[in-house]
Amino acid sequence: MKHVQFIAQALTTPWALQREVLSGYASFMAKRYAANIDATSAAPQAARPKAIANQKNGSIAVIPLMGTVMQRAGMLELCDGGTSVQTFTQNFRSAMSDETVSQILIEIDSPGGSVYGVGELAAEIMQARGTKPVVAIANSLAASAAYWVGCAASEFYVTPGGEVGSIGVWQAHEDWSKAMEEAGVKVTLVSAGKYKVEGNPYAPLDQEAQDFMQERTQDYYQSFVKAVAKGRNVSVDSVRNGMGQGRVLGADAALKEKMVDGVMTFDEVVKRMQSNARKTNQSNRSALQAATNELKILG
Repeated sequence: MKHVQFIAQALTTPWALQREVLSGYASFMAKRYAANIDATSAAPQAARPKAIANQKNGSIAVIPLMGTVMQRAGMLELCDGGTSVQTFTQNFRSAMSDETVSQILIEIDSPGGSVYGVGELAAEIMQARGTKPVVAIANSLAASAAYWVGCAASEFYVTPGGEVGSIGVWQAHEDWSKAMEEAGVKVTLVSAGKYKVEGNPYAPLDQEAQDFMQERTQDYYQSFVKAVAKGRNVSVDSVRNGMGQGRVLGADAALKEKMVDGVMTFDEVVKRMQSNARKTNQSNRSALQAATNELKILG
């Protein structure tokens, strides 16, 4: 039944996810449960945060954003693992409050996911980066909701062979009415509330329901575009009319469109962060020494 749950979830969720990925999940789930494979035992575990030690300048906390993004951990069973906004937020807050952590690196390899919770997470990262440097790297894919999160970082990089983008939102409606009619199945929906069963899969999608779905999709898209514009420090028009317009772009094209700050490997980004930490500490020590010398003169 879980593959049926997944399809039901897919039909009622606005997605900031590559379309082909969701189609692949649906196919995979059908094959998995046809073969009676248990989802919880087969699904990969979410990647855990790790720390890159640099004692003098504090450590770099690497927080992974891998696989499909969903708001809550429980739904990840239905799409074969990934990262929940809930768990990621807990890890991010722990790194922010840890005095031994001087910087945060978000390592992304994700096709995106549900829009639920993503805007709130991105806003929290935007606010936090004034306290500690927060850097993101697409290693190697940051698409849709994952790109939304990455744009909230102080700096955003992509690996040479990586891709970023897919700035857009979509929903799906499946009309099963003809197939069910041919199978001799008739569904009668009993409901209360004018729009309670609007967009159900047992009948064609009427124009009013389609218009409402389009309106909600547009609302999420506007939020996505505004968040990218704010994070990348560009105009809303430049996001809407450029940056791939829903496509993912390779590293060089993404850099040209100002979708990222540079093209680097994971190790190169880490070295850059360590170098920046040393420079900051040297500057702080110089300022402290200057203040100390001034106090001596006054004394």
